[in-house]
Amino acid sequence: MATGWAGDGAVQEQIDATVNDAVQRARQQLRQGPGRERCEACDAPIPAARRQAVPGVRLCVSCQEAHDHERRAVGPYNRRGSKDSQLR
Repeated sequence: MATGWAGDGAVQEQIDATVNDAVQRARQQLRQGPGRERCEACDAPIPAARRQAVPGVRLCVSCQEAHDHERRAVGPYNRRGSKDSQLR
């Protein structure tokens, strides 16, 4: 059942788009390849245990925490709202 100008599957399409965007972001964050021995941001040594635990590690713990904090600014909301939802 559609309301307004939205098609029958508009809500599900919005949900699917949100999920697909989240999956894409998660896939982009996956690390690959050998880890670095020194942090690429501050050149501090990265311990062997961290390199073994996190494949493809590129940042030390403190730089990784700062990087993660910056990435949290991206909200989990779908900003592609339909024209119908913007008119309400």
